Amino acid sequence: MDLALLRTFVTVHRAGSFTRAAALLGLSQPAVTSQIRTLERQVGRPLFLRQARGVTPTTTGEELAHKAAPHLDALVEIAEAGLDKDSSVRTLHLAGPPEFTAERALPALTALTGDDGHGLALRASFGNAEEVLEGLAAGHHDLAITTARPRGALLTATPLCDEEHVLVAAPRWAARIGPGKLRRKGASMVENLPVVEVHESLPLVSRYWAAVFDSRPAASGTVIVPDLRAVLACVTTGAGLAVLPRYLCTAALKSGEVVALLEPAVPPLRTYFLVVRTGTLAMPHIARAHEWLLRAAAKWM
Repeated sequence: MDLALLRTFVTVHRAGSFTRAAALLGLSQPAVTSQIRTLERQVGRPLFLRQARGVTPTTTGEELAHKAAPHLDALVEIAEAGLDKDSSVRTLHLAGPPEFTAERALPALTALTGDDGHGLALRASFGNAEEVLEGLAAGHHDLAITTARPRGALLTATPLCDEEHVLVAAPRWAARIGPGKLRRKGASMVENLPVVEVHESLPLVSRYWAAVFDSRPAASGTVIVPDLRAVLACVTTGAGLAVLPRYLCTAALKSGEVVALLEPAVPPLRTYFLVVRTGTLAMPHIARAHEWLLRAAAKWM
């Protein structure tokens, strides 16, 4: 049986779509369709059921994927190891949101790089959830951190940790609102205050308002900067209020540079996921980093 046909089959099985598989393989959709038909003739049974959106494997398709995929992944592992001058050093390509990756993931993973030349080599990329997942699916990354759980069989996600969000401002804004007023009067107390956010759509503020006040914010962004670390820096100088992850502003809260305007009984949370291409956890360097991050995350709570 032709290995190229099996590779195409496994890619279609994981992608759930001929079109998606064609993009991942760098082939045309007719070429992928032709290869699957050839393989089906060799097997003597249909491997996929065509549907309006993508394909689903038949029982025979599931059995073949279960048998073939691990061996194909092992061959990829051998081929990739052969590309390194020193096979004991493997490069892990990590992608995720800039703040969380820089503040949480990279400090945890640098322990795997070692000082004897036999650890992991790290390469990091930053991006939003859509960019990161697209890059992972296309093979540009080995491991991704995202707040969006991917759909389909191509990618496998594991919950990593929950991130608590805090409504913060500089002390002068907190004094202007007054202690306890925000809890009693709700969102109306801060609607006219300037807002610092990462996007014009106010994604973090909107999520916080929906969870805590059951409403939408009427305010608009005064300062928009696409990095939460920059948002925090602007807040500490008095630019306005912001919603930030607690891990990012803990030091500023302790020092008094910023103040939590409200401490709801059930704070808004956002879940991070560790995502890999299905089957690649069979590769030791990816599995090691994956497990290391899960262990590190247990200490972040």
